[in-house]
Amino acid sequence: MAYEMNDLLELMVDQRASDLHLQVGLPPTLRLGGGMVPIEGPSLVAADTERLMLSITPDNHQQSAKLNGGADFGFAYMDKARFRVSVLKAKGNYGMVLRQIPNKFFGLRDIGIPDKIKELLYRPRGLILVTGPTGSGKSTTLAAMINYINEARDGHIITIEDPIEFFHPHKRCVVTQREVHSDVPSFSEAIRRALRQDPDIILVGEMRDLETIEAAISAAETGHLVFGTLHTNSAPKTIDRIIDAFPANMKEMIRMQLSTSLIAVISQVLCKKIGGGRVAGYEIMINTSSIASLIRENKTFRITSDIQTGASLGMITMDTHLMSLVNRELVAPDEAVEKAQDTVLMREKLLAAGAQLRQI
Repeated sequence: MAYEMNDLLELMVDQRASDLHLQVGLPPTLRLGGGMVPIEGPSLVAADTERLMLSITPDNHQQSAKLNGGADFGFAYMDKARFRVSVLKAKGNYGMVLRQIPNKFFGLRDIGIPDKIKELLYRPRGLILVTGPTGSGKSTTLAAMINYINEARDGHIITIEDPIEFFHPHKRCVVTQREVHSDVPSFSEAIRRALRQDPDIILVGEMRDLETIEAAISAAETGHLVFGTLHTNSAPKTIDRIIDAFPANMKEMIRMQLSTSLIAVISQVLCKKIGGGRVAGYEIMINTSSIASLIRENKTFRITSDIQTGASLGMITMDTHLMSLVNRELVAPDEAVEKAQDTVLMREKLLAAGAQLRQI
């Protein structure tokens, strides 16, 4: 029995799987509700994975996979779904991971973002960061925010991505979407060029290096609303990561720039939902004059206590939000402990509340 890519994609859409893994030695495997589920059938052999890879991979990415051992690209399956595809080589054989990108945009409320955050999306300038580990739903959150802006205010939105995931049609805004490596050589170059393209809003898919971080901060300072992502799991760590990217003689200046240009940091994790599916846990930090001075004075370790006291402004710590998901019976106590920032304290709180937890 030979697996066909169209059948596998159809199955993904039908089952609402978030990912499809194609590796030699296993049948095609779906990620469903956070768990890995192999489909019934024979294990893939090297010829299968190569054939499946060739069936959807554009020529230039096939070359890249051959030469560099991997390639990433976006791919549309009819009008049913889009996928972010990662081709890789392992033990000399081809493998693939396909991540399904939802076809519709979620509303901010649907994904659990509080209404207070909407106010920030009308700001004329500044930096909003969405952070979290790979696969935590950052792209979905950013797409929901960009779509909200596209529907609620006019302007020019430029997105810089690698690869482009969500396609944004022109609504009230003019939307320009640029793909790194095919439309423009790098993130930093794309931001520099964007400043000459009359943007109001700039989305930077990934702030990977010093040049990109520097370009994003200066775009936020010069009158643009800039969105970016980092692989950090809390607001203090996000700020530290940005400052640590700079050489010692520039740190003071960057602290100053960040303290004035940063609007908010939204850190998120995806939790398994009781009864199936997933739900996001959030930490939300909104920059205040008190937090700005902590950034300037290099006292980021004290930011968490400002978040704890900033609930009226829309702030919440990750562990408080996870606790509320447990109380609303959306997430199991063990899952909350696993995803918490302070696992020991979370355990103690849950035990005190009478929760049943796995023995360590």
